[in-house]
Parts: sequence; structure tokens; C-alpha cells
Amino acid sequence: MHTSLLRQRRSLIAATAVAVITATAGLAMPAYAADDDLTQTGGASHHHNQDQTDVIRQPIENSGAKNVILLIGDGMGDSEITVARDYAEGAAGKLAGIDALPLTGQYTTYSLNKSNGKPDYVTDSAASGTGWATGTKTYDGAIGVDVNGEAHSSLLEIAKANGLKTGDVSTAEVQDATPAVQISHVSQRKCYGPEATSAKCPENALENGGAGSISEQLLDVRPDVTLAGGSKTFNEKAKAGPWKDKTLFEQAKERGYTLVDDAASLDTVTAADQSQPVLGLFAEGNFPVRYNTIEATVGGGNGEAQRCTESSDYMSDLSLDKLTSKAINLLNRPDSDTGFFLQVEGASIDKQDHAANACGQIGETVDLDNAVKTALDFAKQDGDTLVIATADHAHTSQIVDAAPPATLSVPLLTADGQKMIVAYGTAEEGGSQQHTGTQVRIAAYGPGAANVVGLSDQTDVFDTVNNTLSTNRDVSAQSASASASTQVDGDSVVTTGEGFRGDWTVNARLDETDLGQADVIDGSVSFTGAAPTEPGTYTVTLTGNQSGTVKTATFTVGADGAVAAPTGSNDSTSQSSSLLPGGLALTGLAGIGLLIAALAAIALGVALLVMRRRRQIAAQSGGTL
Repeated sequence: MHTSLLRQRRSLIAATAVAVITATAGLAMPAYAADDDLTQTGGASHHHNQDQTDVIRQPIENSGAKNVILLIGDGMGDSEITVARDYAEGAAGKLAGIDALPLTGQYTTYSLNKSNGKPDYVTDSAASGTGWATGTKTYDGAIGVDVNGEAHSSLLEIAKANGLKTGDVSTAEVQDATPAVQISHVSQRKCYGPEATSAKCPENALENGGAGSISEQLLDVRPDVTLAGGSKTFNEKAKAGPWKDKTLFEQAKERGYTLVDDAASLDTVTAADQSQPVLGLFAEGNFPVRYNTIEATVGGGNGEAQRCTESSDYMSDLSLDKLTSKAINLLNRPDSDTGFFLQVEGASIDKQDHAANACGQIGETVDLDNAVKTALDFAKQDGDTLVIATADHAHTSQIVDAAPPATLSVPLLTADGQKMIVAYGTAEEGGSQQHTGTQVRIAAYGPGAANVVGLSDQTDVFDTVNNTLSTNRDVSAQSASASASTQVDGDSVVTTGEGFRGDWTVNARLDETDLGQADVIDGSVSFTGAAPTEPGTYTVTLTGNQSGTVKTATFTVGADGAVAAPTGSNDSTSQSSSLLPGGLALTGLAGIGLLIAALAAIALGVALLVMRRRRQIAAQSGGTL
């Protein structure tokens, strides 16, 4: 679509969205208050007898969006949402973000058994994340690969190859399963850095010819914005490749990343792009959670109900909603047709559920809800953004009527001023509570939101996002029209590659001389090598490390040592140059055109000479031509 038409369409969508928001403002009911009379007919209603048709009509009518924000609550099943809502807002209350998304469905989350490809009814976060990130079901522990170990492109990688800006935000280590599925492909989820990769998935290790650890692949993929924990792993050193024996932090700095590690340094960042992507790592491991632990014990639900208290370790200045807002501000280009894809994870709902820590999981759910509200507020103003909120799998916690006699429980005092008993029954005290295999909620707002309605599978998210953004899913094909050219710069030959959008890095060789590896920046890459002094024809070969695309450019050194090189051919496959007598350089298609023109001029000149001679002869003999 023409740029001006796109802008007109998006302006119309934004104006329509504002109009719908204004028109339906009267339908937005005030939040439930604890002193409301629930005994009255309609006292617990969320809709208050108001027709909701207009509220949901807009996202059904529109399709196609400039931006997509995907928010994941790790381990956030319906039970976890209900626990958080009852505690924070009361039984008849609403969560301001999650519950405000107008279109809702459920999706299945099962993984596959690696040995036979049959369903494994309870997934882990790695297989689950791979499902929505790549559209491919796989085995527990797999990151971005199928049951046969074959890598599949992720939503973030596809978005980047299609020219969109990208972001990956989490309160976990950036190497943890959910953020990792967007930026890496390894056979085992714990392959965080070079050390673990050598031991746990050696086929992925750089020293064995693999793509490297999760952290190393992150540096290759180069999202515009990455905000998470996991800084400890970046102190490890690469075991092979261009940055061998350098720490991953040193590598990131050399590769042009803007590194930040606290709220103050993040506040100073005003731009993020492929030239200077932002890598913010704010904790050695996972982020500290909002609330202190109230321990669940056997029979604990019989005790006095308590309120959760905020932890002194909680990083309120780096809360998930603030990170989400920062990422959106860095990725959004309101005056451009370039959109973005952003994934945001509230990671420790799952981790605190494993630990039977009700307060921990509630705080994380509230934090995710705040992030959803931030995304939703942006989408309503923008008018061209799809927001999706969902979970990777369900978990153990349940609201029960009385303390179970043999399993863990804890009594909490809710916003209603009532006692709520939260129970955990899938592991003994001190053990890790288990995931469960139930379907989970998926809800959305904006263009394409209707695709989440009804029952789907989490792999359908892959299609919904790609269809909404109108992406070409074949990442390697994005480098098919790449080109290579060379030019002389003093005693150096500079080789430039263009159109390598399906690659993150490119290697270069000047005949048998290795020119090294370079990052692809917005499809472009450049290498500089010393110009040869021996006469002859030389070839520079560029190889895309992800797509396998090979492009060449040739140049010739004359007998006098002068170098003739292309200066801007449009040949997308290869280019060559040679010296004609007198030093005229012929380059690629331009050179061929010049040669043809020269030959045509010579032929025309010969023809004119022949005609002139014939006229002279005819004139001398008194004849005619």
C-alpha cells in the first residue's frame, strides 16, 4: 500500500478509535467498592445492564495493525487471575488491564512427547513459548526448535526481517524460557551462556559450529529494546567466534549496544534502533517480587487472615508497567509507517506459584495487570495497535472453602475484608508445585482482536500476530534480493552488502583472506580490507550466516597497481570490474551497458564512413546511389 494511503488509513483508524472510546465511555462502570451491596439484584454485575455491542464492535470490524504488543503472564491460569482479583479488587471487582480487554477466548497449551510426537498434556514454559513464538509445538525444554531439533523463526525474528522494530521485556532472566523463545534456538532451555551450552547442548555451542548460547544468540538477533534480568551470565566469556575470550558484556559494547543497569541510566535513553540497540539488565537473576512471603503450611488456612506487605527489595522504579511504557516509547514511531512487535512477560507468577507463595504470585499478577493497562492505554490512543494478554500455562493455586487436611494453604485478607484460603496441593511442603494442563485465558483489544474469541491453541497466536502485521514469514527469503558491491577508499577496498534482511550477521572473505563477521544493520553490512597490490582479479564473498545467502563482488588490480572497483551497481547477484586500455573501468551491468554503447558508436562510425565513400565514388562516376 502507498505510504500516503497507509497514513490516511491509520489516521482514520485512530480517529475512529477515539470516537468509539468517547461513545462508549458511558458504558465504563466504576470499580466495585467493598461496601457495595452484593445482596441486591445486579449488585455483582460488571455490565450493569448495559449493552456491550458497541464496545466490541470496533476490534471486530478492523483488521491489520501497525503494532502488536503481546503480554504473557507466566503460570497465570484462571485460578491465578481470580486469586489476584479477589485479593486486590474484591470478588466483584475488575483488574484494570486484563479484565478491560473486550474480546476473550481460551486456548490449549499442551506440548509434545519428543519420542513419539504425541501430546504431553502439561507443558513447560519452553515448549509453550515455542508454540506461540514459532507456531510449532515441541517437547518440554525446547527453545525455538521442533521435536526433531530443527529451528523455526520466531515472531520477533520475522518482525525484524520485515523491517519492524522489536522488543523483548521480562521480569525474569533474559535467558529464561519466555523471553528466550523470541531470540534463540537451543535444544535445552538451561543453555543460558557459553559454559552451560558446552555442557548441556554442545551441538549449539559456538566452538562446535552451533549458533551459540541463548545470550550469544540474543546479541546476534539484536532486538531494538531488551529489558530484563540475567546480567550474571553476561560475565561469561565466548569460547569461539570473533569475540572469543571476551565477556558477553564486552562483546555487546563492541557491537554497539547501549548498556543500562538501573532506572537512572534507563531514563537517559531516548532512542533505540539497530545502530544502537538498548540492552538493559537490571538484576543478576530474576527481579525481586513485589510482596513478602506469607508461608503456606499444612493446615495453615485455619489461621488468621493476613494482608501481603511490600518487599524492601522490590524495584518499584523498574516495575513491569514502567518497563513496558519505556519500551513502547522507544519502539513507537508515530510519524512513520514502521511498526513494532513487543513481547512483555510477568515471569514470577509461575515462580512464586512453584514456591506456594500466594503473596508473591499475587504481586506479580498485579504488576502484569498494570503492564496490560499501560499497553491498552497506548493502543486506545494510537488506534493501530493490537494488544494480546495471555498465559503460557496454568498452575496449582486454588481458592478453597476450608484448609485441606494434608496439603499446603494460607489465609489472606482480601479487599472485601474477608478471609480467602489459597491452597497448593501438587507437591509436598518444600517441594515445587506443578503446572497444570488446563486451557488458559487469552484476551485482546484492537485490530485483529476477534481472532482470540472461542477456543484456539496457543500456536494460533503465531498466525494472529503475523496476519495482523502482514509479515512475510520466510525469514531467509528476505535476503534473496541482497547485493554486494565494492569501492576503493585509498589503499582499502570497502565491500558493502545491501538487502540482507533475513540475516543477523554476515561473514566476508577476500579470496582466501577472512575479513571477519559483521552485524547487519537495517539490512546493510560493510567490510573494509587492504587492497591487494598484485595484478589480477579478486572476489569478495559475503555469506549470510542465518539464510546462507551468498553474494559476490569482484575487482581488478591493473599492472600499474591501480584498483578498479564498482561504484554502485544494482546487480543483486554479483558484480565485477575490469580495466580497458586507458584505464576505463567497466562495472557490472553499468559496465556492460557502456561496452555495448561503445561498440554501437564504433559500428555507426564505420557505417557513416562507408556511406561517405560510396557518395564520393558515385559523384566521381556521375552515377547515383
